[in-house]
Amino acid sequence: MTAGPSIAGSEPDGAPRLLSLDVLRGVAILGILFMNINEMGGSIWASWVEPRHFGWTIADRSVWAVRDVLAEGTARALLEMLFGAGMVILTDRTAGQVGESLAVRRYVRRNLVLLAFGIVHMLVLLWPGDILHSYALAALIVVWFRRLEPGQMLAIGLWLTVTELIANGVALIDPGTAIVAIDHARDIVLEDAARTSDFAGWAGALWRIEVVLLRAGEIETVLEAAGTMLIGAALFRWGVLQGGRSRGFYSVLVMVGYAVGLPVRIAGVTAELAGRDAGPAVDMLYEVARLATTLGHIGLLNLLLGSALGAWLLRPFAAAGRTALTLYVAQSAVCLWLLYPPFALGLYGEQGWAAMMATALAVNAVLLVAANWWVARFRIAPVEWAWRSLAEGRRLPLR
Repeated sequence: MTAGPSIAGSEPDGAPRLLSLDVLRGVAILGILFMNINEMGGSIWASWVEPRHFGWTIADRSVWAVRDVLAEGTARALLEMLFGAGMVILTDRTAGQVGESLAVRRYVRRNLVLLAFGIVHMLVLLWPGDILHSYALAALIVVWFRRLEPGQMLAIGLWLTVTELIANGVALIDPGTAIVAIDHARDIVLEDAARTSDFAGWAGALWRIEVVLLRAGEIETVLEAAGTMLIGAALFRWGVLQGGRSRGFYSVLVMVGYAVGLPVRIAGVTAELAGRDAGPAVDMLYEVARLATTLGHIGLLNLLLGSALGAWLLRPFAAAGRTALTLYVAQSAVCLWLLYPPFALGLYGEQGWAAMMATALAVNAVLLVAANWWVARFRIAPVEWAWRSLAEGRRLPLR
């Protein structure tokens, strides 16, 4: 058996934190920059449909291929699963103190504040890819399923996954069913021009993209998040996320997760490198591959945490997990307002895939050091402090 979940720090109210969940959250929040930086440093539309737009040297192709096979969508899925686990932890703890009804009301209030933070993240920091508002909306759905048995949570989460798979299949067979029609080639050119012009053009382009994304994909995004949160809640109830199962269990999880997920991803990447369409089967199985690969990552991280060397290597990521919301906002601020706007450093469109991934690595390294410095001196990170102080209606202690 593994050593079991260990405690790392505490909440401002004295409640313990689980080291394994903080490590997983830290890995996920830093990993998400590798998925976002191409949309911050280059065309959002090209990120979805034309990876060659960013540069296609041998180094760029190699980095892009590794990124797509191992990381595409998995940081997002892991954060969604951890959000579901957090819902269970928070509502169970609060229900034990104040009762079921008040626990749900407090959780709803907490996510309404998070929704407001997400809107500010979109409209003020100008990040169209914000996940905070979508997760907040999904959490308002998921909390009403909190008393279900883990198997029931898993079944509903998988049902939402299958529903999305079928919807993707219908859209592939009949593109006319898409919510909005987008001329990607035209929009890539217009976006590049606007985001390298001046402040007004840059901000206007990002606001227009936000409107299109909200119209075209918000419902799908929220339902995806809700389904994956329920899967995460079930996995937490079973002790999977927090390292409560045997090493043999996690070894099987790694093998099965990667055996299911990686072949689909490799097929898609191979087709893109060859300049041909991957085919509807690969596209339809995107969500299955995303969840399976994420489960493989969860198994691997828990295996590492179960060894002395692995725990030593991963422990610094616990600080990133404890400051995840602050780091997420900091990633947007650094990339959107310092590295890639038409003012400041003005690097938009100047980097290929290899350079962007190297930049993400450098930014994350700085943020990881900063997170460890912060948690050694303070109990709660700045954005988390503002969020939870507003949600609880009182000023929480920082130290």
